[in-house]
Amino acid sequence: MRLLYGALPVLIVAAVLRLLLAERLDFSAVLLAITVATGLVWALDALAIAPRRSAAARAAGRDPTLTPEPGTVDYARSFFPVALVVLLLRSFVFEPFRIPSDSMMPTLLDGDFIIVNKYAYGLRLPVINRKILDVGEPQRGDVVVFRWPVDPSTNFIKRLVGLPGDHVEVRDNRIVINGKPLQFRVEPRKYDDGCYVNLALAMEGLGRHEHEAIFCPVALDRQPVLPGCNRRGVRGYVCGDEDAPGSGKMAPFVGDVPPGHYLMMGDNRDNSDDGRDWGYVPEENLVGRATRIWFNWDLRRSGGPLWSRIGSAIP
Repeated sequence: MRLLYGALPVLIVAAVLRLLLAERLDFSAVLLAITVATGLVWALDALAIAPRRSAAARAAGRDPTLTPEPGTVDYARSFFPVALVVLLLRSFVFEPFRIPSDSMMPTLLDGDFIIVNKYAYGLRLPVINRKILDVGEPQRGDVVVFRWPVDPSTNFIKRLVGLPGDHVEVRDNRIVINGKPLQFRVEPRKYDDGCYVNLALAMEGLGRHEHEAIFCPVALDRQPVLPGCNRRGVRGYVCGDEDAPGSGKMAPFVGDVPPGHYLMMGDNRDNSDDGRDWGYVPEENLVGRATRIWFNWDLRRSGGPLWSRIGSAIP
């Protein structure tokens, strides 16, 4: 048993290093492994080892309550409740994510930290993501975190455009669902930061949501975005007739969403790697619905956090 106690920290460290050296770190798997390991040590000591330790102390004429626990047991007893609470909260209630790209601009910016509702689409087991209880169904227009179908170890965030059974077409920068074009109006937005003006935004209605989406170019007088120089932190998107890639229009797309699948698209429609490129997202890949921005920080941007974004609801 002492050998087990001595080897356990080494085994835990080895498992963590193995995950860290992998291509991507699955924090949920690490947290689950640590929770299970510390829980087993705590339970094994309480049920089998501690009674023997107390009996040996009494036989030697010592007070059992003054007999020190092995260090591994002490660490496990202290850490297990904390790890269990964090695991339950992350698995079934809320989980934080960071936005790594501009594909959801202007709704979400690179550097936004968001809260994801994990029970919005049903309770799921951690790591394997298997649904165990239906709670709600995805709605058109939801901003969804999901496991990328091409590589399930990677989480993506996009807006849900197509529901199972929908016929979706993209033509002339318009999205048509079941024969009905989305209703939107173009509103030029001017930012006085010396780097760009009249970024073309469209207020677009998707189900219960009305949100901003970027379509570029449109018939508006504007200047190019200069990546990396503006103080608002909008980077990586160019808007201007001579700078826009190709014609600036969304590539044509026509498809029928299969049963049990969803079509996801970024709000930055001309600069998003989404379902138009790699297909539909199966229901079992859904992680949760993005609800709120809780922080904003991008180390590549000067000027610090964008405080105005903190606490904002995600439309």
